[in-house]
Amino acid sequence: MLIIPAENAVNWRQPPWATLGLIVTCLLVFLFYQGGDSRLMEGAIEEYLASDLPELEAPVYEDYLQREIRFEGESERILELRDFQRLRESGEEVWVAVSLLVNPEFYQYMRENRELLWAPADRQQWLEQRTAIQTRYIDRLSSNQLGLVPAELSLYTLITYQFLHGGWGHIIGNLLFLFLLGFTVEKALGPGRYLLAYLLCGVLSGLVFTAFSLGSPVPLVGASGSISGLMGMYVAIYGLQKIRFFYFIGVYFNYFRAPALAILPVWLGKEIYDYWFAGATGIAYMAHAGGLIGGAALVWLLGRSVLQVRETFFEPEEEEQDERFTTAYAQAMGSLGRMEFEVARRQFEALWERYPDRPILLEHLYQLAKLRPDLPEYRERTRELMNETISRRQPERLVEVWQEYLSKGEGYSPLAAEDHNRVLFTSLRHDDLKAAEKAFERLRSTGDELLTGEACRLLVEEFEKRQMTPKARHYRQLLPAN
Repeated sequence: MLIIPAENAVNWRQPPWATLGLIVTCLLVFLFYQGGDSRLMEGAIEEYLASDLPELEAPVYEDYLQREIRFEGESERILELRDFQRLRESGEEVWVAVSLLVNPEFYQYMRENRELLWAPADRQQWLEQRTAIQTRYIDRLSSNQLGLVPAELSLYTLITYQFLHGGWGHIIGNLLFLFLLGFTVEKALGPGRYLLAYLLCGVLSGLVFTAFSLGSPVPLVGASGSISGLMGMYVAIYGLQKIRFFYFIGVYFNYFRAPALAILPVWLGKEIYDYWFAGATGIAYMAHAGGLIGGAALVWLLGRSVLQVRETFFEPEEEEQDERFTTAYAQAMGSLGRMEFEVARRQFEALWERYPDRPILLEHLYQLAKLRPDLPEYRERTRELMNETISRRQPERLVEVWQEYLSKGEGYSPLAAEDHNRVLFTSLRHDDLKAAEKAFERLRSTGDELLTGEACRLLVEEFEKRQMTPKARHYRQLLPAN
């Protein structure tokens, strides 16, 4: 049974660069760093078959498996024993060599019990030949160099093991799930915090795996623990919100909706069940369980600080926003057409609050406020629209709105000196001297001596620069005495 969240679609206009970077990194490591493993294994097998090791180790391996079955209760290893015996009987020397070389637990068993397994002469021969192969080839394999070995836990391997994989099937499966889950979590957290959380989930997953495999020489490789962490973060981000999940059972697949967190115990229970009852599958179930718990815990513990979800994450996608805006805008315009001005005003206000990047809404609010120039709202909308025109570099519209207010609303609620001053500065910047002079007269009438003096000096400088001497002289005479 497979259950994965499928609530979001990728927005390729804002690609998930961190997720794509992780995918590319894993691929590069697999192709160029781990690509040398095949050469090392070929050398190890060739040297192993040329030595006396197969005759020394094969009978010991059969005895080792029988002990595990009889005394450790590992009944699932019966198939492993039968397969190995079949390989020996059919003369499959290469596969016999592979079975013996790539089993670190068996190698550890031989090292610890060599005094009991062989006579002194055979023991010395085994030690010399096996140590040479182990040193030259096996220890240099990527999984032994940078994989997470519980018996030799180190800080750097808690990071490096996350970028190693055991084969094409392993890496393709992991990277597919990394993409499906990663782009949503990256959108929620942002690329920097997402990368930090991803690596932390891998570390926590590795620590849980180590706790359940103390002393084991078998290396852990793969991004599945980190990806399980993404699954835990995914459902913790949505909490009890109902989201869509894709499920696959046998040959049947479909979608269902459920509270996000309700799926976490299902995932966790499956991993723990498989750990106890699935047998020796080579899958690190407890690493997955550790990642799930770690990812969810990180969001719950740090969700209001380091791993706080972006405010824009739960907003609808741009296409959906456009559709919602169009519908609501049409409703407001319909109210306007029916002359239901108060209803239209409330509708446009709600839209303006939600879509502050659409100045057409402010224009509608201004026009509605202009219907009652005696009310304070007209003055506030005028000032708001004047600021908007300045930020959008529309000097003509600024002057138009200002002049319209002077004729309609100035008698009820005069504009402040700062408002006239902004018109003056903008008009000078765009060579509208007539509007600048008019704005100066309005500014002067407010009685603000400081702003009036500064504006007067600006006009003197501007007219002198243009060699308009009478005008410059006029404004110099208006300058306050020092």
